[in-house]
Amino acid sequence: MSYSKDEMMTVAAARLLHDGTTCFVGIGLPSAAANLARLTHAPDTVLIYESGTIGTRPEVLPLSIGDGELADTADCIVPLPEIFSYWLQGGRIDVGFLGAAQIDRFGNLNSTVIGDYDRPKTRLPGAGGAPEIATHAKRTFIVLRMSPRSFVPEIAFRSSGGYFEGGDSRERSGAPGGGPEVVITDYGILRPHPVTRELQLAGVYPGVDPAAAQAACGWPLALAATLEQIEPPSQEHLDALRALHARTDRAHATLHPLPL
Repeated sequence: MSYSKDEMMTVAAARLLHDGTTCFVGIGLPSAAANLARLTHAPDTVLIYESGTIGTRPEVLPLSIGDGELADTADCIVPLPEIFSYWLQGGRIDVGFLGAAQIDRFGNLNSTVIGDYDRPKTRLPGAGGAPEIATHAKRTFIVLRMSPRSFVPEIAFRSSGGYFEGGDSRERSGAPGGGPEVVITDYGILRPHPVTRELQLAGVYPGVDPAAAQAACGWPLALAATLEQIEPPSQEHLDALRALHARTDRAHATLHPLPL
């Protein structure tokens, strides 16, 4: 059975969601993983997007949080302040599913600028609601392709807090959420060391040499005491994911046809 690195990563991320989880979803890979879980092993997952859609069940992946597909398939739509005050700050979000442009060794995220803030090499879209999600969600899952440019020893701008400077610095900050529990990459998964909170390689995908994951990381990536061998995707997950992407491609091509 053949599959791509992105498919392996998406399936690995989806498996982490259990049925009945209330999940605050980011656009992109987090959205694909969360919806794959809903379409397969976790049909009663409650998906919440920043636009105020609760219990949404999109047939295709949304282009943005404002995509009408989310509103059309939601159980209800609430005002934006309610999403943050009642759901996030009220401690009602089990999992925050996030992506980013960069991550550092303590799970802090950058979605704002690459380089100096006043004279950046690249100005990024910004964090949106991710800082609030990273602060208040009981658990945070991060999905990000690994490279030395995206996994960096120190980020230029901390858009969303992980474990800050490591150790107990998150607890001392007063952040109520649990912090980043796992980082799902295209090589395997990273988890924080229980004491230092530095991210370390905790599991690899089939056929992946741990040294390859270490080479793709911008800091000296340590290996966990026990390195998990992650199972390949099931046929059920692959079929559902490929069908989801096919529906999405057809829908977006209809909305935005290519010029002749």
